Formats: sequence, C-alpha cells, structure tokens
Amino acid sequence: MRSISSDLLLQRIGDRSSSPFNRRLYECIRTAILDGSLAPGARLPATRDLAAELGISRNTVLFAYEQLLAEGYVRSRTGSGTFIADTSPESYLIAGRSAADRSAEPGVVRLSRRGVKVVEQAFASPVQWGPFVPGVPDVTQFPQRRFRQITMRLWRNPSAELLTYAHGGGHAGLREALAEHLRVARSMQCDPTQLLITEGIHQAIDLVVRLLGDSGDLAWVEEPGYWGIRSVLQINGVATTPVALDQEGLRLPKTGSRKPPRFIFVTPSHQYPLGSVMSLARRRQLLEFARANGSWIVEDDYDSEFRFSGRPIPALQGLEADAPVIYIGTFSKSMYPGLRIGYLVLPRALVAPFQKAHAELYREGHLLPQAALGEFIRQGYYASHIRRMRLLYGKRRAILVSLIERRLGPEYLHGHGSNAGLHVVLRLPDHVDDCAVAAAAMARGVLVRPLSRYYAGRETRRGLLLGYACVPEERIQPAFDSLLKCIPIA
Repeated sequence: MRSISSDLLLQRIGDRSSSPFNRRLYECIRTAILDGSLAPGARLPATRDLAAELGISRNTVLFAYEQLLAEGYVRSRTGSGTFIADTSPESYLIAGRSAADRSAEPGVVRLSRRGVKVVEQAFASPVQWGPFVPGVPDVTQFPQRRFRQITMRLWRNPSAELLTYAHGGGHAGLREALAEHLRVARSMQCDPTQLLITEGIHQAIDLVVRLLGDSGDLAWVEEPGYWGIRSVLQINGVATTPVALDQEGLRLPKTGSRKPPRFIFVTPSHQYPLGSVMSLARRRQLLEFARANGSWIVEDDYDSEFRFSGRPIPALQGLEADAPVIYIGTFSKSMYPGLRIGYLVLPRALVAPFQKAHAELYREGHLLPQAALGEFIRQGYYASHIRRMRLLYGKRRAILVSLIERRLGPEYLHGHGSNAGLHVVLRLPDHVDDCAVAAAAMARGVLVRPLSRYYAGRETRRGLLLGYACVPEERIQPAFDSLLKCIPIA
C-alpha cells in the first residue's frame, strides 16, 4: 500500500524525461515542505519503500534525502527514520521581513468592500467559556447521559435516510415535536410543515435575507442590537438603519416619504442586549406597520425559555393569524451552542421556496442529531432540563444582581433589564471606556463584553454585559471582585 507522501510526490513530480530525477525529487519534497503539504514533524517514507513506490532506484531517493538533510529541511534519527524539520531555513528570512513587505506577496488577497467591513467589525470572541461570558449556558449541566442514550440507540442501526443528504426542512420527528412545544410554550400558531431546521441563527438569517431581500434593500435593526445580525445583512448587501429603543421596545420611526424597510429585526420577548420586553401596544403597532408597508418582521426569540418571574411572554408570531412574521429560534441557549441547531417558523406562503433554497444553498444534513433531539423533546427531557436550568440561572442571577447593588449601587443596573435571560447589563458612566475595561478584565480571566460595541450609530452608551449562566455560584463573587479592580470608578 502506498503512503500518503508518495501519492503527493507522484502527483507533483511531473515528466521524468526532463531534468535529472534525483534533483526533481529533491525539489518536489522541498516545495511540499515550504507550502505546508508536508508538516513539521511528519515522517518521510523509508528510502527503500519510497523507491519501490515511485519505481526508481534507492540511490535516487538517498541523494534527495541527503541534500534535504544538508540544507536543514529534514532531520534524521538512526533507527527511527527521516522527519520534516520543525523550522525550515526560509522561516528565518521571512521572520525578519516587515508586515509591509509581506503584504506585497502573491498570497495576499484583496477582499470585497463588504468583506472588509465584516472582518474589520468582527466581534466574535475566540474565548467562549468562563466568567462572565454573555449568552453561554452552563453546558456542564446538560443531561448528556440521556441525550447520549438516545443518540447511541439511533446509531446502532441507522436508516439510510439519516445518513444521506436531507430535503424538506429537517427531520420530520424534530419538526413535529418542536411545533407542539412552541404551540404550548410560546403560544405560536404553527404546524410542523412551517418549521425549517437550520444550523443556528446566522444561517437562518442568511437564508431569509437571500430569499426575500435584494442588494440595496433596507433593514431596521434595534439600537443597540446583536452585532451578528448586522454582519449577515452587510455581507448580503442589505443596508441597515439603527432604530432607537425605549422601555417598551423598538420605537417605530416615521417613514414619511422615505423608503420603508424590507426587514425589521426585533427581539421582542427579551431585547438583546438591554433586556426590555416589547409592550402589547407596540407589538400591534409593529404588525400594522409591516402589513401596510410590505415589510417582513424577523422575530429573534433567542432565550425566551429563561424567565424567572412574572407570566411567560407569548411570541409576536402568534399574536395574529398569517402575521408577516418570520420567527427564528435556537437550541444554543437552552441546550448547548455546539449543537448548532436552530430553526425558522415560516408563513405558509414561504414554506415551499424556503425548503428548496435551503437544500440548494446549504445541502441539508445532520439528520441523526436532529432525530435524537426530536426524541429528547418528545420524551419530556427537554422541558425538564429547561425547568431545572431556570431555577439554577435564577439563583445565579440573584447573586450577581445583589453584588452589583451592594458594591456599586442599584443605579448601575440598566433600567430596561427584566428578570430574564442569561446576562445583566452593568451601566458605566460615559467617561469610562468600556472596551478598555473589558480588555483589562480579560487579562484577569474575566470575560465581559462592552455595551458600546452593540451600537451601530454614533451615539453610544457605556456598560458591560455580564453573563451569569455559565458561572458556578461559588465563582461569581471572586470573578466580580476581579472585575471591580478593572473599573476606574470602583
């Protein structure tokens, strides 16, 4: 059986009738080392084996190996073999060159204007676990044993349909279980055919914008609001207008003669990031405006499961029959983010085109995890897990809020916040640089996000998003004490 290395060399070595083969073999291996095809530490085949695989003499291979060894590209250990060196000679030359010199290399590419903006304004953190990461649930509390039992049972004898491409909006069992859950828990008007399973909220938004929006269309987004929505809109060429909030939610601006928006993105049940709940009057006003102007309301219901007091807030989607609302949900907060399962609840007129486009653009799959999740919901484990985590998160929220009120004062809690969700907003005076505070806190192992980064317009407010869901009770106070050392006013 040929080695992977010999397959690579056979593809690259070219016609044997030109220059001496021992030289071409040396150059081929050297090029593969420099471009990373042969990684540092990788073992080269034995000279006798490579010679047999390539159909050449062993002396030809020995010449190439000896030349590479003399130049520092490989290292040899008696009795062990020949290995790619950890550092090639060229790396010393590259390391001394300036960034300006390297930017002129052929490998540097030019991004589109939209691509440049997305990269420059990227806010996704490389660290997604620890105190006080916002929006991250306590994944250590997920009932993995139950979920694993269901998954392993399905894996024992999976049908071919679970292992191939999917078509039709996701696994039927998951859509049926989820539709029943949404009707009961969120007072939604939907049946399983209206659900389309996606790989998270970002893919759901991308699909909505691609199918219903054109380049140059306008979207209203909450100010402040989730940065990920703006990024997806931007990459699709949809312009955004930030719309201010008050205690009742999004304040509808007067359009007058201006172009109405194609999309209105809202988080009515628990505004992200400030936490307000959209009033019933404002919801009806929003629905009336969307109908009159041909706009689509995109309802992001990212963490509605976690409300710690008061009555549950029904979804905007279920307020009126055939509402111009596209509902987006996710399991990232109620289960764990790595699951990468979200969903759309579509008006009936959009179901067929969205199913076709989803299969065409993203090539549906991952049916086995979807089937396992459907069983998990149907057997009652999902509802039980939410009830348990609601109690746990409520306790952790109370500890953090108490610390803020005692150490800083109640005025440091944002006034829009409701007793729900997975984070609180710590207000800061306008003269405090919340980005600098967040950077200083990260150096101490405390992971908060600056509120100012959630604003798209010039007018911003200073503050910090503190996630409490993934912080064990005994670690909340020590982490908060570390954070206080980073805040100039404390």
